[in-house]
Amino acid sequence: RGSGHREAASHQCVSAAAAAKCGPGLQITVSVGEAAPGARAVAGARTEPAPGARAVAGARAMAGARRGAAMFSGLQELGIASGDELKETLTNCAEPLKAIDQFQIENGILLPSLQSALPFLDLHSIPRLEFHQSVFDELRDKLLDKVATIASEGKDGDRYNKLEDLLGKCFPLVKVPSIQPVVMCVMKHLPKVPEEKLKLVMADKELYKICATEVKRQIWQDNQALFGDEVSPLLKQYIIEKENALFSSELSVLHNFFSASPKTRRQGEVVQKLTNMIGKNVKLYDMVLQFLRTLFLRTRNVHYCTLRAELLMSLHDLDISEICSVDPCHKFTWCLDACIRERFVDAKRARELQGFLDGVKKGQEQVLGPRIRV
Repeated sequence: RGSGHREAASHQCVSAAAAAKCGPGLQITVSVGEAAPGARAVAGARTEPAPGARAVAGARAMAGARRGAAMFSGLQELGIASGDELKETLTNCAEPLKAIDQFQIENGILLPSLQSALPFLDLHSIPRLEFHQSVFDELRDKLLDKVATIASEGKDGDRYNKLEDLLGKCFPLVKVPSIQPVVMCVMKHLPKVPEEKLKLVMADKELYKICATEVKRQIWQDNQALFGDEVSPLLKQYIIEKENALFSSELSVLHNFFSASPKTRRQGEVVQKLTNMIGKNVKLYDMVLQFLRTLFLRTRNVHYCTLRAELLMSLHDLDISEICSVDPCHKFTWCLDACIRERFVDAKRARELQGFLDGVKKGQEQVLGPRIRV
């Protein structure tokens, strides 16, 4: 027989042995040593796959094996037996049933009273896998709640130390799908994730994609090029949306473009996404302003000025003082926003606006556009 048939036979052996442990009343009906006559006839009638197909299948199998090995490699770091160890044990042992029994004792739920209760699950035809999965899901949910509680209670130093300790214990399992939410949750609540772990997340596209924005901010602030790759599509989207609305032939679209209140405008998708990406991070905010300033000087497109003002006022709406208090345009933009909202400029506000414009030094007029909305 081919290697595929031998692998299938070994899987049958393991499945049968595992089924024998699931409960009374189950009998092993699989004969590993010899296939049934009908099976031999079917196997003989099968067409041998083409060499190219075998190569593709082999490559896929190897890639899957590598992903699986990488996924569960963290178990060994924590001293937990993995599937590879079980496979090796079953391959080399003389009595598979005893080996499985020993594996279950060493890696099962350490609750003596549980052993007498498990047969009731067998009577209700509930697989052990389903039971253990439900227990695992319940424990994971409780752990996620506990992480959120730790992050919100106690002194900053104490709770962050606890979260760092927990991250050190669970990070080796970051590629295990069932454990991954816990690792990501711990990282999300840490104001400063250890640098080596951030580098590992950044180097893995899948991990980077699913990690929380709070973690990505810590990556972005030291990687301007990566942050620019994230922001650039949003800036392009904003310009396209503004120009499509401005040059639309539909009167309703034009009316909404000119009549919408400033607060309504900054509820747009792009502004809200940028606001969320920046959070309270002044460094990221400065990067976005730098992008807008560069693009405005290159294109002279006033929509970049509008976006700069809308972004600042969106942060103002959220009371993010860390940014608003250090932006020299905040008071001017706030005053101008109020004038547009009320459709009226009184004498006091006119003086405030004029005072800001008078403060622009001669020779800096070229960057006036990115700083305010004209």
